[in-house]
Amino acid sequence: MSAEHDAQQIEQANASGRIPVVFVHGLWLLPSSWDRWAAVFTEAGFAPVLPGWPDDPETVAEAKQHPEVFAHKTVGQVADHFESLIAGLDRRPAIIGHSFGGLLAQILAGRGLACASVAIDPAPFQGVLPLPFSSLRAAAPVLTNPANVHRAVPLTYDQFRYSFANAVTEEEAKELYETFAVPAPGAPLFQAAIANFNPWSETKVDSTAENRGPLLIISGEKDHTVPWAIANASYKKQARNEHAVTEIVEMPGRGHSLTIDSGWREVCDTALAFIRRSV
Repeated sequence: MSAEHDAQQIEQANASGRIPVVFVHGLWLLPSSWDRWAAVFTEAGFAPVLPGWPDDPETVAEAKQHPEVFAHKTVGQVADHFESLIAGLDRRPAIIGHSFGGLLAQILAGRGLACASVAIDPAPFQGVLPLPFSSLRAAAPVLTNPANVHRAVPLTYDQFRYSFANAVTEEEAKELYETFAVPAPGAPLFQAAIANFNPWSETKVDSTAENRGPLLIISGEKDHTVPWAIANASYKKQARNEHAVTEIVEMPGRGHSLTIDSGWREVCDTALAFIRRSV
């Protein structure tokens, strides 16, 4: 997404006088994956802001034509990018993120930038120890080749089916793949994989910050990429925060595609209800 487009969204949010809600996408998706959520939050009286990661293309088609633009993006770089965007808002926003976007939402909340946050199937932060086999298999398309740390890596349909769309029909999985899937930087997965061996990891979260704000973690019951063991371990670390509410909810029968598949509205409404009572 262009810097001009992001600036325009910030300006519109400020002009509205409403509480902004910043949506943060994860790997293999674009900001447009949040479009339906933005409509719901607008109707509910919030001002949605859908920034991209640095250099995100505008469309899925453009992303597939120029995959190289996704390479070399790190967690710290993207977190700083979002912090600079949030600094342009007149009001402290709510932040909602999915997958690596859920990790970023927690990093930003730990920096005191959120009035409330929702992390949906969030990638693990430093100190989260469970590493289920399904997570390793989901990450294998990137982690099996060390050179991918410097590359943008697309998923094949079969890889997307396993890591994202295992809890929907074959027909819907194919539709989701064609509609939403784009290449993604390999670096963040390598950063997450070695986070617990790197004291200076960019995946570190300040879970005890006094100004972290209320946090909800949403976990999909059938998620292969971020199964319950990871989401719950993240919750237990965040729940040590003495200054703000920390909650977790499991969405029955849902996989990693829960923000974009046909059941998206239930997840959206769960996040909206939490934001409404937290701000």
